[in-house]
Amino acid sequence: MLITYLKLLITAIFWGGTFISGRMLADSVPPFSAAFFRFLFAAVCLYVIVVRREGQFPKLGRQQVLPVVLLGLTGVFAYNVLFFNGLKLVTAGRASVIIANNPIIITGFSALFFKETLSTTKIAGILISVSGAVIAISGGNPLALFAGGIGVGDLYIFGCVLSWSAYSLIGKQVMRDLSPLVAVAYSAAVGVLALLIPACMEGMLVAVPGYSLLDWGNLVYLGVFGTVLGFVWYYEGIQVIGPSRASLFINFVPISAIFLAHIILKEPLTVSLLLGGTLVITGVTLNHLSVAGARMLKSRTRR
Repeated sequence: MLITYLKLLITAIFWGGTFISGRMLADSVPPFSAAFFRFLFAAVCLYVIVVRREGQFPKLGRQQVLPVVLLGLTGVFAYNVLFFNGLKLVTAGRASVIIANNPIIITGFSALFFKETLSTTKIAGILISVSGAVIAISGGNPLALFAGGIGVGDLYIFGCVLSWSAYSLIGKQVMRDLSPLVAVAYSAAVGVLALLIPACMEGMLVAVPGYSLLDWGNLVYLGVFGTVLGFVWYYEGIQVIGPSRASLFINFVPISAIFLAHIILKEPLTVSLLLGGTLVITGVTLNHLSVAGARMLKSRTRR
């Protein structure tokens, strides 16, 4: 059990580190190329892991093809293009606070499309989390948002939230028939194929010889540690302690990103960023606690 908690904590640090690597790559590797190599490394590793665990790579049924393609286009292609473009324009810490709203947005869309109930605790969590994001984005002055305070970079990163929400909701349907590991492996492969032509048009083949060792190190980190290990360990945690408790560790992602950005990139630790991050984490925690409470109530009712 202790090893499971440790792996989940390290996973959160890995995911926090993706903001640092993305920021470091932003000035040297164009967005389509960075996303292509990240998921090329990830797809190869995931294929090997799936074959070793299941003996072979499962084939898709005809009805599964379109949803899996949509997974790759939303969670891999769109998310990562927006992610790398956004990190050219905003700090890693600020980006991590915006993306930390993912569970809140997913909750809202789940209520809208799947008619999931919104309890008072969930609504409070949404309001607190959104307030935290607004404080972080506006630098502690929400009125600035109405005076041009939101930049293009912020919009790119918020686009990441929307694309990941779509990926999560589509994945909810896909994973009724496929294991999470297989679904992600397929989505990574689809993403790599979708990114290949834009990356080549971006000049990837010509630019590759000029990539530095630091660039390759960051790309390997994003693909292997930020994608493969992070995903595998997270779902191992879900299997051992359940989704509600495992997902609480996601709250450590913006914390690790903010402090790693301060240590490695020398980004300032502003009061608005720390306050905003704290509010986002509080809101997400309330949301998770509400979900966990609802599940416990359902299980007791069934008994």
